[in-house]
Amino acid sequence: MSTRVLGLVRASHPEPAAAVTVVAALLAAGAGHSATGVVAVALTVLASQLAVGWSNDLIDADRDAAVGRTDKPVTTGEVARPTLARATVVAAVAVPVLALAGGPAAAACATLGLVSALLYNRPLKSTPVSVLPYAVSFGALPAFVVLALPGSPVPPAWLVAAAALLGAGAHFANVLPDLADDARTGVRGLPHRLGPAGSRLAAAGLLLVATVALVLGPPGPPSWTGLSAVAAAVAVPAVGWYAGRATAGRSATAFRAVLVVALIDVVLLVTSGRVV
Repeated sequence: MSTRVLGLVRASHPEPAAAVTVVAALLAAGAGHSATGVVAVALTVLASQLAVGWSNDLIDADRDAAVGRTDKPVTTGEVARPTLARATVVAAVAVPVLALAGGPAAAACATLGLVSALLYNRPLKSTPVSVLPYAVSFGALPAFVVLALPGSPVPPAWLVAAAALLGAGAHFANVLPDLADDARTGVRGLPHRLGPAGSRLAAAGLLLVATVALVLGPPGPPSWTGLSAVAAAVAVPAVGWYAGRATAGRSATAFRAVLVVALIDVVLLVTSGRVV
C-alpha cells in the first residue's frame, strides 16, 4: 500500500470512522433493513465519516503543525493538502448519492448530519455552541437509518434524543486529549470553557442519560440487559478516564470509552428487538 493511501487512511480518523460505521450497520440490521439496505447504510455513513475526518485534518493542518502533531499525515508530508481536499469533496458528494438508495427523506437526513459535522470543523469548533453539531449529527444517524426503511417511517423521538445525547457526550470526551494544544492555538469551544474536570463530568452525565433514554424509551418495562447497560455506562467511562490519567502524553482512552458505551447501547437495541 502506497504512502499516500496509508496517509489518507490515517487522516480519516480510522478508529471512530470504523466504530460509527459498525454502529450504523448494526442499527440498520436491528431496524429491519435487508442485507442490501445494511450495506447502503454502512457505505453512506462511511463516506460521511471520511469526509468529516479528512476535512478536519485539512482545516487543522496549520494548527497541528504549530503544536508539533507528528501523528497527522498532512503535517508529516504523507498526504498533500490538495490530495486531501479532493478526497474530502469526493466523499462529501458520495453521501447524498449513496443515501438516495433509502429515498429522498433519508438522503436529506444524511446530508443534514454531514453538513452539521462539517460546520463543527469550521467555524463552530471554537464557539460556545461547539457541542451542537455533535448532537445534531449523532441524532441524524438513527433518523437516517429509520427513514431509509421502506415507507420512510418516522424515527422514534427517544431514539433520536438518545443518539444526540451520546454525540454530545462524545464531544466532551473527544476534546479532552487536545485541551492544552487547543488552548495554544486559540480554540475555545464549550469543553475548553468548562475545563478538564467539567468536560469529564459532562461526558459522563450525557452518556448515562443517553443510555437511560435507550432503556426507558421503548414501550414496556426495562430488561435486565438494559439495566446492565446503564451500569456499563457508569463503569466504562470511569475506567477509561482512570486509565487515561495513567498514560503519559495525549491519550484517546476517554473517547474510546465513549465508543464502547455506544456499541453497548446499539447491541442493547438490536438484541431487544425494539429499534422501531
